[in-house]
Amino acid sequence: MYRRTLLLAAGAAALGGCDTPAPKAEATPSPPAAPAASPTPSPSVASRALPAEVANGPRDVPAVALTFHGQGEPGVVGGLLDALAAAHTKVTVLAVGIWLQQQPELAKRVLDDGHELGNHTLHHADIKTMSEAQAFAEIDGCGTALRAVGGSIGRWFRPSQTQHSTARIQAQAARAGYPTCLSYDVDSLDYSDPGADAIVRTTLQGVRNGSIISLHFGHAGTVAAMPKLLAGLRDRGLRPVTASELLA
Repeated sequence: MYRRTLLLAAGAAALGGCDTPAPKAEATPSPPAAPAASPTPSPSVASRALPAEVANGPRDVPAVALTFHGQGEPGVVGGLLDALAAAHTKVTVLAVGIWLQQQPELAKRVLDDGHELGNHTLHHADIKTMSEAQAFAEIDGCGTALRAVGGSIGRWFRPSQTQHSTARIQAQAARAGYPTCLSYDVDSLDYSDPGADAIVRTTLQGVRNGSIISLHFGHAGTVAAMPKLLAGLRDRGLRPVTASELLA
């Protein structure tokens, strides 16, 4: 009996009894996960920055920027803004600082109507002949006037009494907060008061994809030309936009 009991116990041990759970294997710790690969960085703002002066937008885009040198009598300016509103057209206005100071409500209407407001110096003098200090004071002074009416100095600066900026002007514009001077490639010559038909003809003869067009507040001929000019642009498949939209 004793021998039989020993044999049964030995057999149970050999079979590793079903009622006795096998010892659990110690879990091997998982290696730390590799850090996720960083996404490829997108181009920086600096790499997409505009040059110190720009005179046109992309030539493969069927749009043009209407830009206005901003000063003039309230009645004429109001008539122009009415014409733009009727055509649902937004433009860029480079305003003279003293005009902003004298006509703050009209300047606010420019913004309220959805147009873009920028800098065209404080007094509209010949900035090419100024010292660096004088040029900076003209640009910065207009920036102060812009901030007073709209809370911002605006994105664009256009030098006064010259189509193209010099390196000196560009340096002072950048110092005042304008890294890009806004020039143009189409001059409507509306400031010479040639009549509405001549303004339309001159502009449409020179315009093409990406053009920046120079126009002026304060001239009755420009107001009269606006409906025909906008219709002519449409006929050529060109959409009038602000400078910021064109150069986005």
